[in-house]
Amino acid sequence: MTEPLTTADINMIQRLIPHRYPFLLVDKVVDMNGYQSARGIKNVTMNEPHFQGHFPQKPIMPGVTMVEAMAQTAAVMVGAHLGLQDKNVLIYFMSIESCKFRRMVEPGDVLALDIETLRGRPGGKVWKFRGKASVEGDMACEAEFTAMVDMPKE
Repeated sequence: MTEPLTTADINMIQRLIPHRYPFLLVDKVVDMNGYQSARGIKNVTMNEPHFQGHFPQKPIMPGVTMVEAMAQTAAVMVGAHLGLQDKNVLIYFMSIESCKFRRMVEPGDVLALDIETLRGRPGGKVWKFRGKASVEGDMACEAEFTAMVDMPKE
């Protein structure tokens, strides 16, 4: 039996979720505790395409991309726990609730994406998570979100 993953580098992330540039929004996932909790890391750089228009005079990371980065972290955590590498699994948003934005995120920031599972179990299709995104301990965004796991037909 192999040891469960507790971290996922960019190579493992790409084996677990289908997102690619420019929409792959998490660089690393650490501190994975099964499917209960994890921390994603997003290095925010000026090279990202949304900064060309949001906003050229004061580039800030769009709030929706922070929520997406939290969701990608959750998908990596669940996929790693369930051994879904190379399985072509898709995960879809079903709802986003209690979303709040507290701080601007700018190029040069390191966004920490803390995720905890509120509801879900191995074999289940519907999962609910709480996510908090922060920069140096300062809250940038928080939300609860529900997602559906779509397993490919074998």
